Amino acid sequence: MRDGPDIARIAALLGDPARSHMLSALMSGEALTAGELAREACVTAQTASSHLAKLSEGGLVTARKQGRCVYYALAGAPIAELMEQLAALAAAAGHRRTRPGPRDPALRRARVCYDHLAGELGVALLDGLIARGAIADQGGALSLTEAGEGFVQAFGVPAEAFVQRRRPVCRACLDWSERRSHLAGALGAALLSQIEARGWAHRLEGGRALSFSAPGLAAFERTFVVGPL
Repeated sequence: MRDGPDIARIAALLGDPARSHMLSALMSGEALTAGELAREACVTAQTASSHLAKLSEGGLVTARKQGRCVYYALAGAPIAELMEQLAALAAAAGHRRTRPGPRDPALRRARVCYDHLAGELGVALLDGLIARGAIADQGGALSLTEAGEGFVQAFGVPAEAFVQRRRPVCRACLDWSERRSHLAGALGAALLSQIEARGWAHRLEGGRALSFSAPGLAAFERTFVVGPL
């Protein structure tokens, strides 16, 4: 018996199509009921409950009871980042669904990856922060610079977001549609929160896609984008 983490167990949990659909649905950062997840995975309520029990036991989802309903959510940002990277790997290897959803263009443009901005605009945000010297990229390892602290504080991100916690301040997350990195970590979450609070963008109901208003997109580009988008 070999020492170390049991990768095979996690891989087995992710390898079932119904469970992968459920986890993908939870990447919006919203908690969903077993019934809602059953519809996402196209399985019966009984089958969904069995899958959710396995995902919960495996540490991939958490359950919270509120009133008569039980709500399920991803166990943390690393789960969402892993799903995003697996999606990028599947796309690069040519393993694509034969029936892409009608919102694919919107998802590629801008979407929520658990709690941070992904898609074309997510990659542009990280590129712009690096170009402005707000984030330093050392071989894929991201760090917020002193100038960057001032920049994001002026944008409305509180200083508490920079305090070292279990979650890193900056983290590169491979974007499945762009095949390049977008910004995750505590800072990525704080920036998306501010973008939504300013009314620049809102989440489309029932999915991960983000819709930017015309004024919001213009403000986003002025603030973050360096060069043509």
